[in-house]
Amino acid sequence: MKILSIKLYAIIRLRGRVGVSKEIEDTLRMLRLTRKYCCVIYPATKDIEGMLMKVKDWVTWGEIDFETLVELLKARGRVQGNKPLSNEYLKKVLGIESIELFAKEIMDGKILFHKLDEYGIKPLFRLHPPRKGFKGSIKKPYRDGGELGYRGKDINDLIKRMI
Repeated sequence: MKILSIKLYAIIRLRGRVGVSKEIEDTLRMLRLTRKYCCVIYPATKDIEGMLMKVKDWVTWGEIDFETLVELLKARGRVQGNKPLSNEYLKKVLGIESIELFAKEIMDGKILFHKLDEYGIKPLFRLHPPRKGFKGSIKKPYRDGGELGYRGKDINDLIKRMI
């Protein structure tokens, strides 16, 4: 019997700090999205979805797939001291052989990525602006031709362009 993986949201902050209300800024801080182009990974729970509805005009999010998660961990995963996440570090700290197995554990819900800062693994990814730019306006919802809000599986294309 195959174990179903849990739904994971990749959340990226697209807009900066200017004009942000205190309430929105607090919610973004709780999500650990303190800077523009930061990405975090959270399981899709009611609490997270409520927070996303509050900050939908500042972030975009969707379901991340396994391949994109592996690519993101390899390219942008960091440990304390701003050193890259490596197979050796995972084996020493968590006893996991490779980044692929680590990503599988995250996708299966056995490891919560946002709770790994106690092991020295940074719970966020710093990304570049997307290659070839944004396809729409940064001030409109995704469904109306913009970039903000829920985008489903299309988040994977955006992440690959931002790595």
